[in-house]
Amino acid sequence: MINNVTLVGCITHDPELRYTPAVATFSLAVNRQFKNANGDREADFINCVIWRQQAENLATWAKKGALIGITGRIQTRNYEKQQGRRVYVTEVVADSFQMLESRQERGNVPTPPPAAPQDTQKQSSASDPLDPFANSEPMDIQDDQLPF
Repeated sequence: MINNVTLVGCITHDPELRYTPAVATFSLAVNRQFKNANGDREADFINCVIWRQQAENLATWAKKGALIGITGRIQTRNYEKQQGRRVYVTEVVADSFQMLESRQERGNVPTPPPAAPQDTQKQSSASDPLDPFANSEPMDIQDDQLPF
């Protein structure tokens, strides 16, 4: 049996980090592949949870609006509220995440602490073939195009 999920979307609110062990909950806005009758793209808002060190990393680096990719599995659970009503929950349990935009594009995320000095002869430049963001241009996205 297979239960694999891969999603790419924008975080709809800052991840909420708790320690029981470390767990972060967030929702991901994922655009649908088709447009509705009005020609607009709709989005699904998918509840996600991530655990341990990955949860701490997500809470540190990914803020509202950040474009991320996650891999994990779908999980269903249920519980009974105090009023006796049963509540069913379906969520994606993420095993890992990947930031899909540069720090400059994110803008609202802290920069990491400076690394220890290394070889000063290797300087990063705009034409560095190993830097995937060296020649990236800002995306022109209007606020009304965002799903959140």
